[in-house]
Amino acid sequence: MDDKKITDPVPLRRGRGKPATVVKQGSAAVPIYRQECRGRVRFTVAFYRNGRRERRTFGNLESAKDEARRIALNIQRGMSSDNDLRPQDRENFRAAMNILAPLGLPLLGALEDYVECRRKLGSVPLLVAVDSFKTRMDGFEAAVTVERIVDEVLVAKRQDRVGYQHMKDLRSIYRRFVRDFPGPISEITTPQIDDWIRQGGHSITTRNNRLKRMKILFKFAKERGYLPKNEPSAAEMLKRVKPQDSDVGIFTPVEMERLLHAASPAMVPYLAIGGFAGLRVAEICRLDWSAVSLERRIIELRASQAKTASRRIIPISDNLAAWLAPLERRGPVIPNPVFLDKVRRFAHEIGVGWPHNALRHSYISYRVAELQNVAQVALEAGNSPAIIFKHYRELVTREDAQKWFSILPANASASSCIDTANAA
Repeated sequence: MDDKKITDPVPLRRGRGKPATVVKQGSAAVPIYRQECRGRVRFTVAFYRNGRRERRTFGNLESAKDEARRIALNIQRGMSSDNDLRPQDRENFRAAMNILAPLGLPLLGALEDYVECRRKLGSVPLLVAVDSFKTRMDGFEAAVTVERIVDEVLVAKRQDRVGYQHMKDLRSIYRRFVRDFPGPISEITTPQIDDWIRQGGHSITTRNNRLKRMKILFKFAKERGYLPKNEPSAAEMLKRVKPQDSDVGIFTPVEMERLLHAASPAMVPYLAIGGFAGLRVAEICRLDWSAVSLERRIIELRASQAKTASRRIIPISDNLAAWLAPLERRGPVIPNPVFLDKVRRFAHEIGVGWPHNALRHSYISYRVAELQNVAQVALEAGNSPAIIFKHYRELVTREDAQKWFSILPANASASSCIDTANAA
């Protein structure tokens, strides 16, 4: 008797003649055939294993039955990979196993995945969905964290020589974003960005500024291949909110006079040029004294220095010339932009509040009242006439404007200051 272990037997469906007996275990049945050879009786157990017919012959019926029971029990327990299968089903099963072999996937697991994909895709063919996904992921480096992208964008902005104030705003907003979203940028959704922007009950203007910074960040990530290039990013899906009309905060002539008379010489250029020429903070930070001509009474703002990327000529008033004349005018007007925060703290220390963009708003308001010419002021300020007309008209009187542009250094008259400025 052969004691070799039976791993996948299948009962023989057909044999020569009628079997002497059939041994059954559940639904499995193994036939035993009786044969005579040279006067001796033999009993043969016939079955299939791995697609090949096998026979085992015994000298007595009981031994044959024992073996048949063992084979039938193995079949019943499912030890055969293709028991009870029709021949064509067996071939399909083996072909499926061969296809899955390189992937190392079990047939049942692969089938479950396929059925789940078909259920989710509905009528969309699976291959179409796969091709679309591959196109979307082409050149896309997944799982890049927000922190890594923020570090890279800040380095790029420094290399591009972005202004101090703009860099400060980027660092502040991006560091908070990294703290709240430490994971991959590709996993951030549009609703999450919208909720984050709305945190803190900020004004619409502040929220729009935050959204603008987010769009810069996500655009940078897309350009670097950290987000799919063929679809809008989570930030791009959001639109800025149209701000409501709000009151423009300005300084009174009395407040401006207090600021200038109490300020240190280092603070004077920022206060005077911002209040009496209306340059933006970033424009002042990029300004060099070579662009300030007291002889010609103009400040020449190059296109690379202006926010609107267009050259601008701003007139220097008599009182601005008087404030600038005693100063040493070489190199950058603001050597160290860090001290701008000190100016704001200084204003609060002497009891003067600092409304948002107060110096520029003050200049435009008083200049409109003085000239009564919105188009001219728009040209000097680098704004559109529509914005000037909408926000700055009739905020102050002509008498207020006269006081504003008459603010002079201590112990100085208008005529003496003009003569000093001309001599300078």
